[in-house]
Parts: sequence; C-alpha cells; structure tokens
Amino acid sequence: MTQPTAAEAAPAPRPRTHGGQTAVPCWFLRGGTSRGPFFRSADLPADRAARDAVLLAAMGSPDPRQIDGLGGANPLTSKAGIVGPGSRPDVDLDFTFAQLQPGSDLVDTTANCGNMLAAVVPFAVESGLLVPDGDLTTARVLTRNTGLVAEISIRTPSAEPSEDGIPAGRYVAYAGDTAIDGVPGTASAVTIGFLDTEGSVCSALLPTGNVRDRVEAPGVGPVDVTCIDNGQPLVIVNAADLGRTGHESAEALNADARLKERLEALRLVCGELMGLGDVTAKNYPKMTLVSPPAHGGTITTRSFIPHVCHASIGVLAAVTAATACVLDGSVAAELADVPPGDDVDVSVEHPSGEFTVRLGLSQDTPRRVERSALVRTARLIMAGDVLVPRGAHRPTQP
Repeated sequence: MTQPTAAEAAPAPRPRTHGGQTAVPCWFLRGGTSRGPFFRSADLPADRAARDAVLLAAMGSPDPRQIDGLGGANPLTSKAGIVGPGSRPDVDLDFTFAQLQPGSDLVDTTANCGNMLAAVVPFAVESGLLVPDGDLTTARVLTRNTGLVAEISIRTPSAEPSEDGIPAGRYVAYAGDTAIDGVPGTASAVTIGFLDTEGSVCSALLPTGNVRDRVEAPGVGPVDVTCIDNGQPLVIVNAADLGRTGHESAEALNADARLKERLEALRLVCGELMGLGDVTAKNYPKMTLVSPPAHGGTITTRSFIPHVCHASIGVLAAVTAATACVLDGSVAAELADVPPGDDVDVSVEHPSGEFTVRLGLSQDTPRRVERSALVRTARLIMAGDVLVPRGAHRPTQP
C-alpha cells in the first residue's frame, strides 16, 4: 500500500454545479449490515454546519421516508462516512462516521459504527485516497468520532493486463465466499482488528466502576444492568427481568411500545450513571437485552439502536456484548456459555443469525480483553455524484 501524493490529498476545487444543484462526488457502499454514501473530506465543506446540511440533503432527512434522498428510511440505512488522509503518522486514514435519522435534522458524529468501518478501506482505494501495491491491502484507520484505531485488511488483486500487455493495476475484490448473517449471499472478507477500544465514548470499560449495577427507572423498578463500553456504550439487561424471553423477533419488539418506553426510561438513568449526561438526543448508550443462547452460540442479544431493535447487531455492539460475556459477575456472564482459553470465539446470537467475535484475553489479568477481531464484508454499490440543492452546499472558502 502506498500513500496518496500531495496532489491527490489536496483540497478539491470549488463545487461543481449541475443545473440548479451542486454535484458532490459520492461513493455508495455497503459495509457489513449497514450502507450509505461515502465522501472524501476534501469534497465537503470544512464548516460543520455546512457539511451537515449537505449530508442531510443527500440523505433526504428530515423525512420518515427519506423520499428526496439516498436514505433507506431506517437508521441502518441512514448513515454516511467521511474519509481523508491520516492526520497522524501512525494512521493511514481518518474516518468520521455520521449517523442520521430519517425523521430528524440531527447529524450525530459522536459514536462509532463498526459496520460502516468495514467499507472505509474499499472506499479509500476506489476514491484514490490509497493506492494498493499488493494482493492484500492493510490500512490503519483512525475513527475521529472516538479516537478508536483499527487495522483493516482487504483483497486487492491485480487486474488482467490489456490486450497489448499494459498492466491494469489493482482493484478491490468484492466477490468471495465469506457470508455474514443479515446480508444475502457471500462476498470477499474484510478483516478488522480493533486496537484500544476500552472506553471509546465513556471514561472506561466499566464507566460506573462496577461490573453490575442495580438501578431504578420510572416504570421499571429495580433491575440489574451492566454498563460497559468496549467500542460502543451498552446497557446490558437480562430480558427476563423485563418480562421478555429475549428470543422475540425484531418486528415483535419494535411493536412492543411498553417495552420500548421502559427501555428508554432505563437508558436515560444509565446514561447519567455512565457519565454521558442527558442522552435523550444521543444515539448511545444502546440498550441490549440478553438471554441464554438458543442455537449453540454464546449469548443471545436483542440490540436497540437506541429506539429501534436492530435486525442483527452492530459490529462494536457485538464486540462490547462479547466482552461482557467474559467479565465475571456481569449480567451477560451469568447467561453466557463461554468456551475456555485465552483466544475465545464468542458467538453473539441476534435476530438474523450470529456474529462471531474473537477476543484475546490477558494471561496476566484474568478475563481482561487485550484485543478483538472480526470479519465483515463490503461492496461498492454506486459511484458518481449526489446532487444537492445549491443552497445546501455553502463553501466556507471564497
């Protein structure tokens, strides 16, 4: 892998117009079980408010159907990625994840998304931010939202030479035999190794200082929870403590208004306990119902993000839930069937199947997670320009 030249990394020229609209270069990718538009940071306004206006216009928010944009009327398909050259000597790329909501005009860049992270290196190659020089391209990516660093590897084979023998360069291989639950078919593997994920948003892995807390919330009563952040702030609660099995379908849970009311009341109380303040307008912590495994895995989960039950589970939510399974005394640990050893494969069951997280446990500190890794897939769906109303793109430079 080689770094982009200075010319490639230079700021883009003034925005191009297309009739009465502005054309913004855009690559639309699926990453894991999420999808959304990706942008080079130089192609967007530097001013945050102006940048957010472009993202909102591109996605068609606020509108529950997102009928006037690229959004898919669901939080999982209302996401965007912004990527630029690495801002530090130890990283190759900077990634800013943006969570939008169909019916809201808020753009949240405070949390991570491990699924969209899987598309960052493919996007960087497609957009010219990285030039691969081998069959396997590995890049260190800094998630600017939280400071998390990940090493991501993708396959970049050589294209067939032209008829006159001229080399055609390398490309991102999307075809492969890796299957992930929640995505149809198979694709090429994207390997993600996470570094220093403890306390990604919170102050520590266990932000309350406890592996288990007993809390009360309006309409909930006293209930045991584990508040944990190993890449994604989660509140883990035994589904049985809320009168549910934890094996209900996502559709059934999304229709369960009473449960969602209680989960939100609990989330607000736990957000304060985790040092996150008033989380009413925030997309974290995520609420995670756990129950014993039903299909030979380690733990069963139902993840709320935070007001809609995930059709599967987010990457970093899976890493965090898996971590809770190996912490003695946690709500998850008492229900989990964890295999022995220092390198543990934790199978996190979810509504669409399962998600395997490999945890490297410390040999010196019992059940302390030193590293985590997993496999996702990604695919480029569209490359071109997204057109936004002229007024949405307000450049800050003359």
